[in-house]
Amino acid sequence: MKKLLLSAGILFGIIVTGHAQTGGPKNALGLRFGGNHGLGTEISYQRNLKQNNRLELNLGWRNNKHVDALKVTGLYEWVWNIEGNFNWFAGAGAAIGTWNYRETHHGERYSDSGTYGLLTGNIGIEYTFDIPLQISLDLRPELYLNDSYRDGLYADLGLAIRYKF
Repeated sequence: MKKLLLSAGILFGIIVTGHAQTGGPKNALGLRFGGNHGLGTEISYQRNLKQNNRLELNLGWRNNKHVDALKVTGLYEWVWNIEGNFNWFAGAGAAIGTWNYRETHHGERYSDSGTYGLLTGNIGIEYTFDIPLQISLDLRPELYLNDSYRDGLYADLGLAIRYKF
């Protein structure tokens, strides 16, 4: 029994030491609340790749009276420390999505659907609390590449809350 407890204690010490040397949690999962014409709520996941680089993936959706849309966004981000737990970040990426439009007007039904793509950037600030909680504010300029759904440049301002693990 003593050997088992000693082995467990050594293993725990190695894990904690390794975790401390990597700079903390490598993952963050939460919600991002944005604007951009209702494509607002996103499930957001971040994965640290290196000390100052990470990958961010978001699954966003829109569901209102006339339009249903779904969007998957991937971003590669660079992170710089301002002070303590306060960082700023910038990145670039792309997204793909689908949309479905339907409306009844004066007894006539109109509907359309399709897919779209976009190129995006990202710049923002974030704070990680002493508990495993992160809050961030970012701006994403999005260049839509499909004129059937949306065409041109739009700004998406977002607030995110993520659990770090």
